[in-house]
Amino acid sequence: MPDLPTPQDAAEAALFSECWDAVLSYADLCTSGSAAAAQLATEAFTHGIHQARATETTAKNTGRRTLRLPRVPLLLTAVRTTAAAWEAHGQGHRLDPDLRLWLNSDKAARYTGPPLHRPLALRGLRDMQEPDAALLWLAEVESLPLPDVARRLGLDPTAAAEELIEVRALFRDRCHRNHLDTPMKAECRSYARLLDAVTRSPNAGTPDDLSRHLATCVECAEAAACLRLHGGGLPSALAGGVIGWGGLAYLERRRRAADAGLSGGRVYAGADTGLTQGGTARPRIGRTGILVAAVIVSALALGTSLMQFGDSGGGASATDEATDGRPLAGEAESLPAADLTSEPAADSSSSSSTSRPTGAETEVKRSDPDTEPQGKPSSTVKETRKAGGSKPTKPTKAASYCQVKYEILNEWPDGFQATVTVTSQKALDNWRIGWTFRDGQQVSQMWDASVTQSGARVTAAAADYNKQVAAGATFAFGFLSTWHDENTTPYGFTLNGGKCTTTG
Repeated sequence: MPDLPTPQDAAEAALFSECWDAVLSYADLCTSGSAAAAQLATEAFTHGIHQARATETTAKNTGRRTLRLPRVPLLLTAVRTTAAAWEAHGQGHRLDPDLRLWLNSDKAARYTGPPLHRPLALRGLRDMQEPDAALLWLAEVESLPLPDVARRLGLDPTAAAEELIEVRALFRDRCHRNHLDTPMKAECRSYARLLDAVTRSPNAGTPDDLSRHLATCVECAEAAACLRLHGGGLPSALAGGVIGWGGLAYLERRRRAADAGLSGGRVYAGADTGLTQGGTARPRIGRTGILVAAVIVSALALGTSLMQFGDSGGGASATDEATDGRPLAGEAESLPAADLTSEPAADSSSSSSTSRPTGAETEVKRSDPDTEPQGKPSSTVKETRKAGGSKPTKPTKAASYCQVKYEILNEWPDGFQATVTVTSQKALDNWRIGWTFRDGQQVSQMWDASVTQSGARVTAAAADYNKQVAAGATFAFGFLSTWHDENTTPYGFTLNGGKCTTTG
């Protein structure tokens, strides 16, 4: 295992301590054990620091600005490239199995292939000035409070919020330009200007034809996530587009670490950073000091991760493609009770829910004619019984308020691509679509929604930017899935727990 690089000065030593926690957190996601995580983090950290120093030296010698990522995302991509080197040189058994599959897929090739075909978020962040890109990353992905971000970047704390707003707009502009420069199909090109207009305004609705296109085109769906300034989807777009595999799981870890007060680089009252304001720099920190600090931070980070994952016992083991199959805090409680009660008995035994249903879900429960009546009979029934009339007849079953169209777009020997289009007769503030596969299909990727699957039962939850649906409107999402022997149409479609009718 190589030694960590020696910091060149006190400022770089402080930067090392702030970056190491992030690198170790992602390396822990990428590996199958703590020892492998420490080694992967050390190798990637060393490689990333040498790369950053070489870039800085080249820029000083040539006098030209070199496009590059800020330190933290640069080091995280170094973890990914180091993991790829492990896979190529016979150490793949030390990596997470899902990461190994990803490294040998076309998804990983996008990050090292032609620049114009790389993820839009990666290109947009790299095209920004490094201080602006660092501000965006630390605030959105690392989840650091703005005063801490301002301290790390030497900004005025009172103006940091306004600068962040400007930087978000700047990132959107870079992504928009890169999107127009990307080689794309004629259909995608025809939607480019409409996509730009729709994502600029928080109140703009998405036309049906554009929504259907985003459900079937991964590249345009990625562009929509990067261009949308409102709705809170920017952190996910950044983490997923820049890091690649495990980006959303890393984002969730950083959020939990920030909530617990353990984010790397956070300064507490009275903490000594090794830097003085307006004075001479402290003596250079040696290699031993850095290694000791690294061990302490590593122990805290790993301990926090284990504590957080350990607290989720007792609920269902919900997995999400966005987190690459790793459970997240609160994931088991996020499934609405109405949705779970509508699942087949064979699946309900393997999952549970402790959360209360949302307003929309409560409405569905109350309007469901199949629900057993609760409490005392109504006054109409009482009067009928007093008058000696006949027993009230069972009310007729209400018509379904949602329609689902399930369509397989492409199919190959062991996989297929499908889209689900839903029309809701009621206005929705949020939505969850559930269905049951008949032949053991397993969803591997989904866009415009997040997916959880327990056995044959699949649940797709709305993304941050498409939760609200007007009455009578249509929304759609797409996914990739595996299949064997048979690939028949699934059944039991539900919307927020209420049954849906299916159309051909």
